[in-house]
Amino acid sequence: MPIDAANPVPPTYPRRVGMDQVPDHVPQELIRSAGITYAPDFLAAPHAFMADLHDKMPPLFYDVGMMGNAWQAIKHEDALFILRHPEIFSNEGATPFPRDPDDYFYFIPQEIDPPHHRKYRNIVDPTFSPQGVMKLEQKIRTLANDLIDKFIDKGECEFTEEFGRPLPVMVFLDIMGLPQDMRDTFVEWAMALLHSNDRQIMTETMQKITAYLKGAIAEKKANPDDGVVSLIAHAAPGGVPLSDKEVFGFVIFLFIGGLDTVFATLNNIWLYLARNPDKVQEMIADPENINAQVEELLRVWSVTFSGRVLAQDHVMRGVQLKKDDRITCVLPACNFDPDVFPDPREVRFDRPRQTILAFTVGVHSCMGAHLARLEIKIALQEWLKRIPNFGLKEGAHIEYRPGGVVGPEEVKLVW
Repeated sequence: MPIDAANPVPPTYPRRVGMDQVPDHVPQELIRSAGITYAPDFLAAPHAFMADLHDKMPPLFYDVGMMGNAWQAIKHEDALFILRHPEIFSNEGATPFPRDPDDYFYFIPQEIDPPHHRKYRNIVDPTFSPQGVMKLEQKIRTLANDLIDKFIDKGECEFTEEFGRPLPVMVFLDIMGLPQDMRDTFVEWAMALLHSNDRQIMTETMQKITAYLKGAIAEKKANPDDGVVSLIAHAAPGGVPLSDKEVFGFVIFLFIGGLDTVFATLNNIWLYLARNPDKVQEMIADPENINAQVEELLRVWSVTFSGRVLAQDHVMRGVQLKKDDRITCVLPACNFDPDVFPDPREVRFDRPRQTILAFTVGVHSCMGAHLARLEIKIALQEWLKRIPNFGLKEGAHIEYRPGGVVGPEEVKLVW
């Protein structure tokens, strides 16, 4: 049933944690404790871990984890079905971030299923459409080169701090109309929320973000500008202004979603290229194939997961799923599905075109997908033009944090 985003009510879905809270309808032979996002073997090599799931786990299994129990879908075709059927697999209550039940809000449009989902997407689609993001191309190219200018003569850089993070985050803050001098604070909040795996830290961080964004929204209402925060604050779909709860839920969702995913992806890609100079030379030798190169790198180095809650009973692969069960599409594992991508661990820039799940699919597909693709494309083009021969610094330590966005903490490069 469609929910009223203007008058949000905390969902009553059960949050099950631990082996003693496994529902009776879950077959014993499908219960696992995989440790996805936090186990030591996951953190040692996350993407290899997720590729290995196809050899080690059933196609659909019930994972008992420290952040909550849920079904895990690792097959590409299952994820496509789940993500394209919101009437069965609802987004309401599927977002894991803690919220004050006395000041509740929905993450918009992520937690709003059809038919109301579209009215929110329509507000920002012109900004994030292919045509909208192409207006940013020259700005992104200029920024990429400005960043490279600062370290190219040193012969080394810490990629995350000096390029991978500032490029997409600075672009995002300009789009949102938020201050660049708050960039490091915003990123710190996003990292605490997405990677702490500690409900107390997540709650405290949400309080900081909430206080800041409420102030920012109030300022944009008083002083409109061309940014997306202002656009949402003044939106009136169908002639009806959004309520304060709708405005806040929309802004905070974009804020959280825009601060971590692209730079995590860039970190993964550059770490791979630093270790595989032959692939760098293959890319440089075939510049007209850049779009296919980006798609293949996104397939192998996708960074997020997509959770849903069962809106009704459903049988998948002969397994009975029950209303209110949680299910997660392990998107990076789905992108390693050997039934869809032969030799899935191999990076092949000549693969036949297939749907990759880096940005999900369906009505809840990532609004920032076109922008992310453009940023990655431009970053690769400008970097390889100026620094074609680079590698991982000797002794560099690669470490991954637990959490729902997968990327190395730092990547030290030399050339």
